[in-house]
Amino acid sequence: MTSQLRDVPQREAGERDAAELDPGTPPERTKTRLLELLKRHGPQTAQDLAGRLQITSPAARRHLTDLQAQGLVQAQVEKPGGRGRPQHVFGLTEHAEERTFPRTYASLCLDVLESVSDLYGRDAVDEVLQARSDRLETLLRELLPPEMPLAEKLRHLTGVLTELGFAPHLEREGEHWMLVQGNCPNLQVARHFKVMCGAELAMYAKLLGVPVTREEHLACGQPSCRYRLAEEAAPILKPGEVKPENAPPTSHSTASEASCSEAT
Repeated sequence: MTSQLRDVPQREAGERDAAELDPGTPPERTKTRLLELLKRHGPQTAQDLAGRLQITSPAARRHLTDLQAQGLVQAQVEKPGGRGRPQHVFGLTEHAEERTFPRTYASLCLDVLESVSDLYGRDAVDEVLQARSDRLETLLRELLPPEMPLAEKLRHLTGVLTELGFAPHLEREGEHWMLVQGNCPNLQVARHFKVMCGAELAMYAKLLGVPVTREEHLACGQPSCRYRLAEEAAPILKPGEVKPENAPPTSHSTASEASCSEAT
């Protein structure tokens, strides 16, 4: 009995909370506490976590299974020293680190850009952000060749934007496609440096090959970045022929969004 008690992880001062004291604690609070323990103490077994939370090992395993399904926890088999049986050790995934314990990447990026502005002027910041947009455009152009139909371009583009965290979806309003971005992973920077938003708008027009209008703007406090695409009849191309680009497609913002840009 004494040896068994020694095996139970000791709680640190301040670790007691409702999850330990109240058996009726909502499961989500227990899961949150479990993630915090993995962050503080590193990978642990279900028995270790159960001891710290003062719940049963089967209950801890149920919570861990749920967290694995959410992509927040991962397990690996470790063989202890001696003749003991292999055991599952649970740790946080990179997704959990980003989602549950956010980093300050946006603040760091903003600080760097503001320092560049202080040292070299606002034009230098604009050049840096435009260069970033140009690099992204070059990468996307390989996925969105000029001869590709607009609907297919939009499907590919929304796939890339989803991976980048923009939460995009497509809508159809009459003869127009609407590209709606429900999130902006660069929002903190975009609010201070609107050139980033202007570069994005121009990039979409060039890549999609049609005039693009931004009707809503997250950086202006609106619920999304909403782009209206003017449908254009595509020319019939011969094999290997590329659509001519004599006149670049236009891109602009609505009056309400433009006034927001000027005021910021």
